Formats: sequence, C-alpha cells, structure tokens
Amino acid sequence: MKKALKIIIGIVILVIFAGTIVYLYQKSQAKPVVFDTTTAQVSSIVKKTVATGKVVPRKEIDIKPQVSGIISELYVEAGEKVKRGDMIAKVRIIPNMISLNEAESRVNRAKINLDNARENYDRQKSLFDSKVIAVAEMQTFEVALKTAREDLAAAENNLQLIRDGITKTAGAASNTIIRSTIEGMVLTVPVEIGNSVIESNTFNDGTTIATVADMGEMIFKGKVDESEVGKLHEGMELIMTVGAIDTEKFTAKLEHISPKGVEENGAIQFEIRAAVVLKDNMFIRAGYSANADIVLDRRDSVLSVQESLVKYDADTAWVEVETSPQVFEKRIIKTGLSDGVNVEVLEGITKKEKIKIQNAQESAPEAGK
Repeated sequence: MKKALKIIIGIVILVIFAGTIVYLYQKSQAKPVVFDTTTAQVSSIVKKTVATGKVVPRKEIDIKPQVSGIISELYVEAGEKVKRGDMIAKVRIIPNMISLNEAESRVNRAKINLDNARENYDRQKSLFDSKVIAVAEMQTFEVALKTAREDLAAAENNLQLIRDGITKTAGAASNTIIRSTIEGMVLTVPVEIGNSVIESNTFNDGTTIATVADMGEMIFKGKVDESEVGKLHEGMELIMTVGAIDTEKFTAKLEHISPKGVEENGAIQFEIRAAVVLKDNMFIRAGYSANADIVLDRRDSVLSVQESLVKYDADTAWVEVETSPQVFEKRIIKTGLSDGVNVEVLEGITKKEKIKIQNAQESAPEAGK
C-alpha cells in the first residue's frame, strides 16, 4: 500500500514538472505577427494653409466734430442703425474770449461805418435830386452804402458763428450738429454728455464721437507667413471659421496681398484681405477673431492612401501590397498631391489591392535602428 502511494505521488510530481516545462517553452515562443491591411480610397485631396486674423467692416468711419466744445446731446447708442445725414450728437460751443471780443469789436466798427455811409448817401441824394451832382458821382456813394451793409452782415454772422456755431443765413445747417456721413450701424459711442471734444483740423485728428460701419459688407484681415505667401494669388477661395460661431463655415475671396511684410516674433508676416460671403441668417460682429483656410491646390475624386502607409527611398515612393495571406511585396507607386494626411496615388496600385499597415510590433524595432 505504501509502495503504491509513493508511485502515485511520483507520477503526479512528474506530470506537474513536465507540464511546467511545456508551459515555459510555449511562453518563450514569440507569437507570429499578424499585419492589418487597408485599401486605397477615392477621395478629395485639398492642400491648404491657415491664416489667422479678424473680420472687420469694409467701410468703418470715425465721426468727428467740426467745432470744439462740449457734448450737450447724444442721439444714438451703439448697435443702432443710422442713415446718411442722421444726427449723432450736438456740440455746445465754448467761445474763445479773444476771438469773441474781436468779433464784437468788428460788429461795432461795421455799424459806425454803415452810419457814416448812410449819412453821406442821404446828403448826396438830396444834391442828386436837385441835379447838382452827376449820376456817376452818386453811384460811388450808393456802392459805399451797400458795402457797409454787407460788412455789418458779415461781422454779425461771424460773431454769431463764434458764439453759437450757426449763422442766421445758414438755416438748418449747423456745424454744432454732428451727423453721420454714411449709412450703417453705430459700433461705438466713446463719449458721454458733458465731455469736451476737439474739432478735426490740420493739426489734430479730432475727438471721435461715434464709429459707424456698413455691416452688410465684411472683409477678413489676416496674416500669412512668408513661406506660404508666394503660393497665393488674388481670387483664391478661403474657407473661414469664426471663433464665436464655430459651428458655421464661411467662404471668402482673396482680393489683396500686401507687397510688404512685417516682422512679428522673428517671422515675416504679410497681410491679406478677403471679401466675406455673408449668410442671411448669421450676423457677424465687427472684430470677431477668425481663421481662414486658404486652398492652395486640390484634387477631387482621386485615388488616395494614408500618408503614413507610404515609405520613401530617396525619390522613390513605395507601399507593401498583400499578394497572399500575410505575404507582402514591395510596390513602387507614383504619388501626387498630399494634404499631410492623405496622398494622391497616380499609378502603382488599384482600389482593390490590400496595403500593409505597420503594426506596433514591427515599428518598435525599426525605431531603435
């Protein structure tokens, strides 16, 4: 009995030992690498570059006063639509005391001259009626009287203009009423009632009372790196994405490329401008940041493969094509346009042929070479 038990225990130990040896042997054997495959697809290849910038109105005008003074009335707010000639604000003139004093003095002198001319005219008129003096001599005094009247009118208008900013003969016209020069939307009103403003003149741009823009005509202003600007030309199509409306895409047409670059952060940038095609149900606000994809070249409905599947040896491009299950051969292909993800295949493979996808097990040893 004891001998049989020993035999059984020995057999169990032997079986366990043999099983362990078999398990360790199988574990040490490398599993065969199975490669996945894919096929070429018919798709569109679009090569593009990206320009960053913003969307602004084509016509954006700063409304400035023609007289200096203090804002007494504001008739618009930001966001309102105005027509050409609509009132924006009213300016109350604070007259210069020296100019005001000189204007008042001129009025007084004009009155004195008018009184003197009238007395001379009346005196000579009685002589003319008595036929003592000739007509030609009488005309001299008539002209002097008319000139004195005009001088007085001009002096009074000048005084009223300095004091009130309007003359009696101007009617409704007044440079104290600031009006819109274009039709559009009021973007900003940077002043408040009571603010002092400076007139626009030769030596000063003047204070901006409001900014008005035509929001029905927008343009994209962006910048392109010097490495890409040589590939651009007027008339190219842009696909624009607005940061605040990321669910919609807009098209634009390139209409201007700056002939001069500007250095920014060590790189030369060239400004571009493109006309944006607006959508009826979308309102784009001035100053929205935007990115524009500029289509440099494109191929529609062409045979293409993933760029990662193509290997290059000098100037030769090739892929590995499956000839039988898990057996691959090197196939030289001719490539065309690439967008960085997919590349156009001009010849070398067909749509039905399977192309080897490099697995992680294969790429690891190659990376260490």
